[in-house]
Formats: sequence, C-alpha cells, structure tokens
Amino acid sequence: QVQLAESGGGLVQAGGSLRLSCAASGRTFMDNHMAWFRQTAGKEREFVAVINSSGGSTYVDSVKGRFTISRDNAKNTVYLQMHSLNPEDTAVYYCASKKMPSYSPIYYTAAAAYDYWGQGTQVTVSS
Repeated sequence: QVQLAESGGGLVQAGGSLRLSCAASGRTFMDNHMAWFRQTAGKEREFVAVINSSGGSTYVDSVKGRFTISRDNAKNTVYLQMHSLNPEDTAVYYCASKKMPSYSPIYYTAAAAYDYWGQGTQVTVSS
C-alpha cells in the first residue's frame, strides 16, 4: 500500500505561481511512476503531468512550459511547480502513483492506470 497526501493548493491571482507537494508513505516509492491529475465539477479527471523513476516526464499540452513535475526520492515526495496560472487551471489537483516492478520509460496518462490516489488539493485562480 502507498498513501499519498497532497498539499500546497490555494487561491492565487492569474499570472501567479503555486507549488504542490505530494508526500508518499508505505511501500516502495522509488520505482513508481508519479503523476498529477486535475478535475473540475462535472468533468472527468484530466492528466496533467507524470514523472518516471529516472526523472523523465511528460505533460499535457495546456501546461507545457508553465508546469514542472519533479521528485525527491529521499523524501518520498513529488512536486508540481505551477507558473503563469490562469483561471482555466482552477481544479482539484490529485497526486497518483502507479506501481512499477522496475524501471519503465513508458508514460501512463490514463487515470485508470494508477493504483493509488491522494485526497486532492484545491487550486483556485482568480482573474
């Protein structure tokens, strides 16, 4: 089992920045793929970014150049640094973890592929 706990959400003005954190506890973290998703009311959960065990990452097009995902395996923590936020980024942001028995270069962007989820943190961007 892996437990995930997000933090760092809040209210920010358009153009501002936030950094989300996701602390993982439980079983092996280092080989897991870690991802961020977001969801607004009435919509499906949307992929935002994923990072593999070697630090490789990919992003949804709408956040490329503005968001950066990173991980600190020593702290069992994954981060999402968000810059140039706009009202369309308003959502509940979820951290997710996918069990990986070993290193894999494949990036998983479907929510159904992930095994563990945090409780979510609200990000609200005002115009």
